[in-house]
Amino acid sequence: MPARLPVPSPTKRLAALIVLVLSLIALPAASLAQSLPLVRDAEIEGLLKSYTEPLFRAGGLGKGAVDVYIVNNRNFNAFVTDRRMFIHTGALMQAETPNEIIGVIAHETGHIIGGHQARMRDRIEKAKLLAAVGVLMGAGAMAAGGDLGDAAGQAILSGGRDSLMRTLLAYQRDEETSADRAAITLLDKTGQSGAGMLKTFDRMGSELLFSSSRIDPYIQSHPLPRERVALLQTLVTQSPNYARRDPEALQIRHDMARAKIAAYSGGLGMVRRLFRDDRNAIAARYGTAIAQYLQGNPKAALQTINKLIQQMPNYAYLYEMKAEILVNTRKADDAVAAMQTAIKLDPYQSGLLRIQYGHVLLESGKRANVDEAIRQIKAGLARDPQTLSGYGYLARAYSTAGDEARAMAATAEARFLVGNHKEARQFAMRAQQQLNKNSPEWVRMQDIVLYKPKKKSPF
Repeated sequence: MPARLPVPSPTKRLAALIVLVLSLIALPAASLAQSLPLVRDAEIEGLLKSYTEPLFRAGGLGKGAVDVYIVNNRNFNAFVTDRRMFIHTGALMQAETPNEIIGVIAHETGHIIGGHQARMRDRIEKAKLLAAVGVLMGAGAMAAGGDLGDAAGQAILSGGRDSLMRTLLAYQRDEETSADRAAITLLDKTGQSGAGMLKTFDRMGSELLFSSSRIDPYIQSHPLPRERVALLQTLVTQSPNYARRDPEALQIRHDMARAKIAAYSGGLGMVRRLFRDDRNAIAARYGTAIAQYLQGNPKAALQTINKLIQQMPNYAYLYEMKAEILVNTRKADDAVAAMQTAIKLDPYQSGLLRIQYGHVLLESGKRANVDEAIRQIKAGLARDPQTLSGYGYLARAYSTAGDEARAMAATAEARFLVGNHKEARQFAMRAQQQLNKNSPEWVRMQDIVLYKPKKKSPF
């Protein structure tokens, strides 16, 4: 929370108040206002689908109704905005069991089902109006002049602000309790225990009690009064699913995702700390292999990955990792075979994997592979149109094939996706000059040419 600074004018007081309310109450919106460092990884995304989809179905949320994003941040945090859910890598890594993160996801799903974000925005809009009235009254009193007038004006401004904060904080507490109840209902419907959720919140409560610094954002945005924890404990322990445990296969997948995150974010040292109790576990060796690869020892990494494949021959993401190591050690032909296996075994038909497969085909340097690369990348983008790298690979593939019109169209899509509308429009217009008029591709480029960004709200 930034330090308070003196604000000279009533208008600026109102703006500062609204910012404060947003930072305390609407953390998701504030986070989205910044550029979030999002992570794309087929393995972790597949794991999260295993966690989220049963809960979404139980909550009556249709397939594809909620987009789930992974944020590259070591802090334990998860939040929702409208129908978008953001989960920190730190939350996945710190959750020792699937059930712990599933409980957090169930709680956030409760917020979505309850429409809490929309209602909170409603409250904030009303709060702005009330605050504006308070500011005008306070300003009027101060304008009356003299010490008494100034004191009265300050009192009105301060009183309005405090009343507003109490109202919004009370509303948030009600919403958190409502989301807790919804989470337990969802967990019961899907035959899962709430013990992990309770363990997570107990740990967070202990951090809040004993630490004055380094408190994870999740606890700051999800206050845990004693009454709430007591109610949650009652609901969890009374559930018929309380004693249920995660399947062993799911625990292994969870640990492998944690190992991958640890390797990429903290190297071999973090992997060893995370799995210090069992360094021979599958996940520990997986994390070690990734860390070795990242530290410039691909030979050792590949040896370990191959041994793990012998133990888990049907695990798609071991082949994906093998392909990445091979393609970056100039063995693209072998990487193509590994990616083919990954695609075949992938239970989620990940668009990202197909885009990566297309990239590997391009890296082989064989003209005969270009058409297949285009087909795979387009198939991947059809499933996952927000994958920025896919448009870059597609532009490269079309250019290699001598199709400059479609190469420029793919570049236009890439520029548009990152918000560079000026360059997107330029590339789209150039692509249109060579595309058949009124063809689907030409029409899509016309959409980009005619697009007008919405004006940003002052709040």
